[in-house]
Amino acid sequence: MKRERAYVDNRRNKILEIMKTNPKVRVDELAKIFDVSLITIRRDLQFLEDKKLLIRFYGGATYNKVEETKEDELDMYKTLIAKYAASLVEDGDSLFINTSKNALEILKYITCKNVTVITNNGKVLNMDYPEDISVILTGGEIRHPKDAMIGDFAIRNVQNIFPKKAFIGCSGISPVSGMTTEIAGEVKVNELMIKNATKDVYILADHTKIGKNSSFTSASIKEINHLITDEKAPVEVLNELKNLGVKIHQVHKGDF
Repeated sequence: MKRERAYVDNRRNKILEIMKTNPKVRVDELAKIFDVSLITIRRDLQFLEDKKLLIRFYGGATYNKVEETKEDELDMYKTLIAKYAASLVEDGDSLFINTSKNALEILKYITCKNVTVITNNGKVLNMDYPEDISVILTGGEIRHPKDAMIGDFAIRNVQNIFPKKAFIGCSGISPVSGMTTEIAGEVKVNELMIKNATKDVYILADHTKIGKNSSFTSASIKEINHLITDEKAPVEVLNELKNLGVKIHQVHKGDF
């Protein structure tokens, strides 16, 4: 099932790559290229249209350049956030990283030696990272689509680990609700990762998550040392967070 999902995702990404050089494509042409049925291609195009990455027309689709530009900008900021976070890692560090895709991306940019990462993010199994990084999985019940490891088994393991730093992604962060997530099952693991980090806790949140409140609180603002975000984050919210004792780190276009 997992392999099949990866195959479908790969085909859809390749469709987008084709459309970057050939903005208008026809369903029958794509079916021949990928050796799949017309119905399969129509489903792919419907999925990509729902994501606002293209616009369908009878018999084909055209690339949505405006939306792609917005997505590209957000992806750029997320990459800059991950690179900045990686620059805070030192030789010999031990780190908690939660189920956040952005937080996990840090591993790609770590250049230090003898770094140990403890994570409940199962997607690390399909990821390339430097040889000087040792990865320990918390174990636990795996929940798709994030491949999050949660439940009593994960909690028991995490509560006995005390790394130097924690890099935690979130669904939202605000002065009122603190750091929040949409997944109830991830809350307890997030809480323990934040509590057990012996030195610094860094929350990673791009500008779309600043001032936003999701369903479940993982940490109050007083438990958060640092926030890493980008230059488009709302200034008024950042000022409120500063006044509550959070150190703000902002990345800008052109960094790194």
